[in-house]
Amino acid sequence: MKLDGRRTEAFLRDANGARVALLYGDDVGLIRERGARLVKTIAGATDDPFRVTDLERETLSAMAVEIASPPLTGGRRVVRARDVGDASTAWVQAVLDGSGPGFLVLEAPGLTTRSKLRALIEKMPDGVAIACYPPDAAALADDIRRILQSRGVVTDADALRWLESRLGADRAVTLGEIEKLALYAGAGGRVDLAAAQACVGDLAGLSLDDALFAATAGDVAATDRSLEIALGEGAAAVGVLRAALLHVQRLHRARLAMADGIGLAEAAKAARPPVFYRRESAFQTALGAWSEPALAAASARLSDADRACKRTGSPAETICRSAILGLAQRSAAALRR
Repeated sequence: MKLDGRRTEAFLRDANGARVALLYGDDVGLIRERGARLVKTIAGATDDPFRVTDLERETLSAMAVEIASPPLTGGRRVVRARDVGDASTAWVQAVLDGSGPGFLVLEAPGLTTRSKLRALIEKMPDGVAIACYPPDAAALADDIRRILQSRGVVTDADALRWLESRLGADRAVTLGEIEKLALYAGAGGRVDLAAAQACVGDLAGLSLDDALFAATAGDVAATDRSLEIALGEGAAAVGVLRAALLHVQRLHRARLAMADGIGLAEAAKAARPPVFYRRESAFQTALGAWSEPALAAASARLSDADRACKRTGSPAETICRSAILGLAQRSAAALRR
């Protein structure tokens, strides 16, 4: 069964009648947020060691066994499986065929429109599929305005338009940046264009844009050179990775549009936020090099790198360089084939 927006909110509050929930789409942050909400709805907390089991890509084959195991403390077990793809369809089918009392949350960024896993869940009476895509421009503007207003902050129109062009592809990133902006302005403050650019500008410096477009177009040398400049100018490793995630997800949305029959050039022209005309060639090259599954995997790797950078004592710049240069190397390899 596939849910729309209003029914999604109701389901996240009670998860009534389902055994499996599939969260899919481009917005990795929204997928993670909704996954956590479902776990808390069923188990009461996201970190209960007796009722909550987290499975990563390497341990997904254990989902049916975990679902069938009743918690020692009573209640219903929740199994949260991350970075799931079509390769996990047989394991999910085993869960649906079994009688285990647990609840399975599947987090699957970037599934294609022809996904076997989506088709399986949508036809099952006790399976729920929930799309998690970035908001359109109007919804994003409403979110930004509403969150800042709740902190007592007023936003100028030109600042709001600028923020719309920089945020929105990942809910976790968007919320983090808006919270940072609210703190910057302070209660009763006003966000003008200069304040917005000063606070959120590290997501979109020219050198960083050069690095990201070069990376997905397969130009390893230009990626390395531009990334070095961006980091030297003060771009934070986490900011670079978040900008890379936004860029890859914009590519992924355009690639999905191509799967629905739109041509490459038309998909590039229709990309949101719009691609600056001088970068359209690199964007089209990237669209030709990257497949839908590859872009979904790239998003997952960037999210993993972002999390790794936040660990105490982690070599953040090293992790960042490895992730961005890895994008360039994979793109270059794809173009050579």
